[in-house]
Amino acid sequence: MPGIIDIWHQPYTPELMKRCYIDDEEQRKVTEWWGLTERVRGRTPDTFVADMDRYGIDKVLIPSLQIRSFVHQRMQWSFTPDEIHGLLREHPKRLHGLYGIDPFSRMAGVRELERAVRELGFVGAHLHPYGFELTVDHRRYYPFYAKCVELDVPIVMQIGHSAEAMPSDCGRPILVDTIALDFPELRIVCAHTGWPWVEELIAVAWKHPNVFIGTTAHAPRYWKPELVSFLNTRRGIGKVMYGSDYPVLDWPGSLQQIEELALRPDAHSQLLQGAARAVFKF
Repeated sequence: MPGIIDIWHQPYTPELMKRCYIDDEEQRKVTEWWGLTERVRGRTPDTFVADMDRYGIDKVLIPSLQIRSFVHQRMQWSFTPDEIHGLLREHPKRLHGLYGIDPFSRMAGVRELERAVRELGFVGAHLHPYGFELTVDHRRYYPFYAKCVELDVPIVMQIGHSAEAMPSDCGRPILVDTIALDFPELRIVCAHTGWPWVEELIAVAWKHPNVFIGTTAHAPRYWKPELVSFLNTRRGIGKVMYGSDYPVLDWPGSLQQIEELALRPDAHSQLLQGAARAVFKF
């Protein structure tokens, strides 16, 4: 089987991990609460790729994250595409960027999305909607969705609740139904399983050929039985794809838990790499 694809991994260097999970007070509290302090030490690009080889990871997607604090009404994380490209350029066949969407950047952001894809080789867009207090079907996102269609790249968006102190209703799965109807050519990867509205997300993914489910940030041993059944049967094979959202999940632990699910071979292959290869056109 070709190597595994991780569709969402946070910026991995010591400097950027510190900036994300130690320097930011809100994220530091979540890191401590979930017991992730040891995982946020960071790695060099060469060490990171060596770890990919160790665990059978062929490709990793890293977003130029745009996350806004609901509590403090300011940006928590705001990475430029060039910062993320700096992590990718030494290993361009293994590491790939996703352009983080800030809806308040308007058309300047849309033009930057195009530059990230055309000039920096990014393979899609990324959306964390909660701190912006705009539901994923809000009109401010539509220019970005239209540009993704024009560029023929997918978007990865967090769907379901937010672990941070942010309004989770912005990411209800049923809202993706509207987006898929308005943009039938837009390949939409709904990350974080849609929990706690997993069945709602399954219904949307089953309905629309262009909607997919990402398992990011949710340990396989805790996946809802409905999700496991869906990805392991004819109607769900090729609709669900693996991601870690590291440091929330690590590769050895999450991949071992997937083996323990005893999936049928075609479902196993599609989950770990086949669905992502098709959606991102690798």
